[in-house]
Amino acid sequence: MSDLMKRREEATPKGIGVLCDWFVEKAGNATLWDTNGKEYIDFAAGIAVLNVGHRHPRIIEAVKKQLDRFTHTAYQVTPYESYIALAEKINELAPISGKKKTCFFTTGGEATENAIKVAKAKTKRYGIIAFGGSFHGRTAAAVGMTGKVVPYKAELGIGMVGIYHGLYPNKLHNISVEDALKSLDHICKSSISPYDVAAIIFEPVQGEGGFNPAPKEFVEGLRAFADKYGIVLIADEVQTGFGRTGKMFAMEYHSVSPDIICMAKSLGGGFPISGIVGKAEVMDSVSAGGMGGTYAGSPLATEAGLEVLNIIKEEKLLDRSNKLGEQLKTFLQGLGHKEIAEVRQIGSMVAVEFFKNNEPSSDIAKKVQTLAMPKGLLLLTCGSYGNVIRFLYPLTIPQEQFDKALNILKEVIAEAVK
Repeated sequence: MSDLMKRREEATPKGIGVLCDWFVEKAGNATLWDTNGKEYIDFAAGIAVLNVGHRHPRIIEAVKKQLDRFTHTAYQVTPYESYIALAEKINELAPISGKKKTCFFTTGGEATENAIKVAKAKTKRYGIIAFGGSFHGRTAAAVGMTGKVVPYKAELGIGMVGIYHGLYPNKLHNISVEDALKSLDHICKSSISPYDVAAIIFEPVQGEGGFNPAPKEFVEGLRAFADKYGIVLIADEVQTGFGRTGKMFAMEYHSVSPDIICMAKSLGGGFPISGIVGKAEVMDSVSAGGMGGTYAGSPLATEAGLEVLNIIKEEKLLDRSNKLGEQLKTFLQGLGHKEIAEVRQIGSMVAVEFFKNNEPSSDIAKKVQTLAMPKGLLLLTCGSYGNVIRFLYPLTIPQEQFDKALNILKEVIAEAVK
């Protein structure tokens, strides 16, 4: 065991689960180097944070300039232009009808919790409907909304009152759109009146749940249900936003719009920032002082965010997201292994799900991940059964490096399914 590993185990709690048994020394674009100098192709990207890659030169330059001006003031005490400018940009881009307003925070969990806070203030109701397989964060309300017990809330006892979980459509696991929408009716007949529900929160593509895209009919059904009962509809785009799906926001694939969108991760290009954007009349429901945070929308992160949006546009990363995703989907489908139950792809939000003997196989997914690591490819698993490999490479990855990663994948998948 390395000295760093011993120090880590001695100094930090086991509740912080760590995947790698090595430590990062430096990073650039789609490459990580460990403390021994070994290179890794990064298909994790800090869990979907680095759509524009590690240390993009334009982001580094923008942040350096801000460092020479000031690093922190707390926006709600002494405001600054970059916060306003980024809010204006998000308001222009967000697929929400009518006048919009944006508020920034620091983490994805803060974004989902504040979206709920706004919904409760708007409706004067207490109930929240989320979905099985969802992930909305690790803070108290966010983990309550998360639809996965292990490892997120197995030891936490009784959760927050007023949070209910419906079914999320998944054809492979025999949950139809009709089943999912009927589950809302069941909740509102057996557990809570629909007139006590403040919000429905869903992911347009489930992240931790297995990269499951929401069918259009499902999203339309959610919008209709929300409209019928005066419920605020929240799209959690923390993982899907800013080019990952081939659009700036995944909700652009749908004909209806939510009332609020949550965002984080790749908005900051490696700097911590999150936010919510929503209809102005909804966003203004919270009184002054009810939102914000000491570090919320920090000047370094808002400058980074502005540059991220410029990079996505000027480097045509939405097109590249679609191109790389299509290449990866075609590659995975062409492998021909019977253990590959399904390949899902929307832009560069790509996943491969493994079954063995007609049952989800977390063993195969884990073997793929484990075998890839020493060959220099970092992968993440996901899914309710842990049987999915998700791909989160930077959209700026060089083509030659992307092709090299696919060659490694071909080799390790063949070995894992033996």
